[in-house]
Amino acid sequence: MILKEIIAIVRPNKMLSTKRALEEMGFSSFTAFKVLGRGKQGGRLKELAYRVSPEVAEKLETTSYAFIPKRLLSVVVPEAMVPRVVERIIRVNQTGEHGDGKIFVLPVEEVLRVRTGETGLSALF
Repeated sequence: MILKEIIAIVRPNKMLSTKRALEEMGFSSFTAFKVLGRGKQGGRLKELAYRVSPEVAEKLETTSYAFIPKRLLSVVVPEAMVPRVVERIIRVNQTGEHGDGKIFVLPVEEVLRVRTGETGLSALF
C-alpha cells in the first residue's frame, strides 16, 4: 500500500477543530508542532494570541513582523485517503483571509514502529 505524509500549517486557534476532524476520520495518530512562520503578507496583528496596547497595535498595522505563531501537523495516511483528508483540513481551516495556512503532500517510503519492529500500514494503526 502506498502511504503519503500530509503536512498542514494552520492557525493556532484552529488546532483543536483540526485535531477533532482528523480523529473523526479515524486518524488519531499524528504529530503537531508549535512553529513560527510568515507568508507573503508578512503577518497580521489578529494572528497574535495576546493583547497589545492601542499604540503598539497601530504601529503593527503599518509594519510587518518577522514571524507569527502557527501549528504544523504531520499525518501519514493511505494514498487513497489523501483527497478526503486534505479537503477536511481545508474545510476546517479556511477563513478566506491571509494566513489560512498551507498543505503539503509527500511520499512516504517506509514506516517502522520502534517498539515492535512492525512496518508499513500495521506500524501506523
